Amino acid sequence: MATFTREEFYQQLLSGCVLPTAQQGFEQVWTLLLLCLVCRLLWRLALPSYIKHLSTVASGFYALYHFFQLQMVWVVLLSLLCYLVLFLCRHSTQRGVLLSITILIYLLMGEMHMVDTVSWHKMRGAQMIVAMKAVSLGFDLDRGEVPAIPSPVEFMGYIYFIGTVIFGPWFRFRTYLQAVESRRMSFSWLQKVCLSFFLCLVCLIMSTCVAPYLFSYLIPLYSYKLLRKDLTVSRPLNVELPRSMVEVVTSWNLPMSRWLNSYVFKNSLKLGTFSAIIVTYAASALLHGLSFHLAAVLLSLGFITYIEHVLRKRLAVIFDACILSKRCPPGCSHRHNTSLWVYLINLLFGVLAIFHLSYLGSLFDMDADDSMEEQGYGMSYTMHKWSELSWASHWATFASWVFYRLIS
Repeated sequence: MATFTREEFYQQLLSGCVLPTAQQGFEQVWTLLLLCLVCRLLWRLALPSYIKHLSTVASGFYALYHFFQLQMVWVVLLSLLCYLVLFLCRHSTQRGVLLSITILIYLLMGEMHMVDTVSWHKMRGAQMIVAMKAVSLGFDLDRGEVPAIPSPVEFMGYIYFIGTVIFGPWFRFRTYLQAVESRRMSFSWLQKVCLSFFLCLVCLIMSTCVAPYLFSYLIPLYSYKLLRKDLTVSRPLNVELPRSMVEVVTSWNLPMSRWLNSYVFKNSLKLGTFSAIIVTYAASALLHGLSFHLAAVLLSLGFITYIEHVLRKRLAVIFDACILSKRCPPGCSHRHNTSLWVYLINLLFGVLAIFHLSYLGSLFDMDADDSMEEQGYGMSYTMHKWSELSWASHWATFASWVFYRLIS
């Protein structure tokens, strides 16, 4: 087996992974960046609002065609179906629920009947963004946060907003209206855009080329503070070194977490906390597609986070200490917050969270072929993988629940 010197290794890493990954990443997004700039310049002009919305729709259509070609029709069909339901139910007070049911039926039909698995999975991200935008708009209308049903051009402009139509993230309808009004462009704005793009490429390269080998060597933990202000869609350190599994699921994807909390969890609380948590994770699983291993991971997370939450809440009451799943705010009423044993208990739960993450992450096999990843891992693969690990995380979760019941 051939061996490399350190210099040869770095040269191979640079030429064989870093540069190709950066080039492919730039090729994927430069069209979107150019379209975003064109729309931004157009919105600065004194044009009628419907022209601005039409420009957003046109640019979004072009982006969808650029990435998905004619398969974009399934994304367009979902958006048209959503507006049809919104219009037909314009006098209802349950528009969010009706849109949710419609989208659920559409996604289930798409997964099982309408489109082949590989093609459907390629569009999954765009479908998810459309679904999240439509459902959030429906609930905002029911709550009165949006005063009236948007016109067709406003709705489609929101759905096909060029900045989020392909990769997301989700944002509210009123945020879209503010974007169309467009703030003044400045040099500081351009600097922020360039810095954000650079950091995106850095994260892509790290996750693709560096993380498997040299992450802890090249990126010491103290440098995280330099990047923290620009990473607004996630909190990576909370995922890599978590306080709890609750912190992991809320920090992994901040816009998705906010959406699930605002439009699924809070609307399901009348069923009870546990039921609301399971419904929330089930909704997340459906949005991510009918892949058994994803559903298994997400529903397992639902049980793990709930049991962890109630156990730590009970322990916090017993010991009067800051050992909740989430960090206590400054000046909390707990008697013990800086004691050594408090840090040790939180550290223990953090180690347990890392254990759960490693167990759940074992399903995502880096050595699997591309066709398996595109179609999703089946039930037999999931069961076999976890059985090889003796269902350790599930047993640990069950033991935590038994302990919680004993001290309750």
